[in-house]
Amino acid sequence: MTSTALRPAVPLLVLIIVGCIVAAIGNGVRTSFGLFTLPMTGDLGLTRESWGMAMAIQNLAWGIAQPFAGAYADRVGTGRTVAMGAAIYAFGVLGMAISPDAGWLTLSAGIVTGVGIAVSSFSVVMAAFGRSVPVEKRSLIFGVATAASSFGQFAFAPISQGFINAFGWQSALVYLGMALLLIIPLSYALRGRTENPVGQADLRFMQALSKAWGHGSYRLLVIGFFVCGFHLAFINVHMPAYLVQCGLTPEVGSWTIAVIGLFNIVGSLMAGYLGGKLPKQLLLATIYFLRSLAIALFLLIPVSEITAYAFAAAMGLLWLSTVPLTAGLVSLFFGARYMGMLYGVAFFSHQLGSFVGVWLGGFAYDQTGSYALVWYLGIVLGLASAALHIPINERSASNFSLKPA
Repeated sequence: MTSTALRPAVPLLVLIIVGCIVAAIGNGVRTSFGLFTLPMTGDLGLTRESWGMAMAIQNLAWGIAQPFAGAYADRVGTGRTVAMGAAIYAFGVLGMAISPDAGWLTLSAGIVTGVGIAVSSFSVVMAAFGRSVPVEKRSLIFGVATAASSFGQFAFAPISQGFINAFGWQSALVYLGMALLLIIPLSYALRGRTENPVGQADLRFMQALSKAWGHGSYRLLVIGFFVCGFHLAFINVHMPAYLVQCGLTPEVGSWTIAVIGLFNIVGSLMAGYLGGKLPKQLLLATIYFLRSLAIALFLLIPVSEITAYAFAAAMGLLWLSTVPLTAGLVSLFFGARYMGMLYGVAFFSHQLGSFVGVWLGGFAYDQTGSYALVWYLGIVLGLASAALHIPINERSASNFSLKPA
């Protein structure tokens, strides 16, 4: 099935720039949360598992809400959706700043912030790109959007750590919440929705999902994306504390997260470019295999500042490079009309993996005093995901129709 690009409400270059800024702010704030692990657990008297559970619920709420956020954006427009999500996201982060205990933290940092991230995330922004960019350039533009998200991670990690050091974790969260409010006026440039071709009707949510799930390659893609979430969430939330446990400073932890973001700019752009030249499923299999190899080497070599930054650079190249390839395959399978929703379903699997990775990291640490179990599990899951992606067929879904059953 084919789809054509539609004229956006603003010039395409403006749409792309604004979308990238929105993605950078949203992802930059989210990826800073791991820096709050030690100060918040210390001041609030939380266990590492209770902190991990709040972050895990955030990822799960994000994953559950993402398909509905994508479907809502497909139906009413991207700009309105992103503005609403940014307001919810900011409210959740401000709620984190006044959290007195684990229960309030789970509500604010977990449920509210998770929903806000879903409704304003770069997954929704990419749907706007998908309807406005020609098919042959989508993989590259998805890579650009992902690289912008990574720049946000690179920029916000040292800024957030500086805020924590200078003003305390509560004020730092207030400043991050205020930064999220900048997304609301920017979202105006993203207004618009994808229309069906003439003579073809809208599918209901479950109709579209049922037809898409009948495509075997889509199922493999969704299942494999679980592992991406497991890796990213565990490292992002627990890596700073792990490095402190290994004798390094919190500043090294913050710069490690920043280095991941910096190198992922290169990785995302490279993945987006190569996705237009080489089979996307084989690129994905290679990424998951190399992640497992990088984790194994990191565990074999004694931890130091050099090895921490080297591991961060390697993982950065492989970090969100899965996103333009996964989004590109979803767009190729089903076209642009339902991309927000169907990529959202794939992303739900990603966030289930995030939930398990974040929670299991905290649980394993409280039970054993070590993160070793989760590191080793990450190696095994990476190899399994690599194997799952190899049989995916890079072609349109023949059983998917825009006509209701």
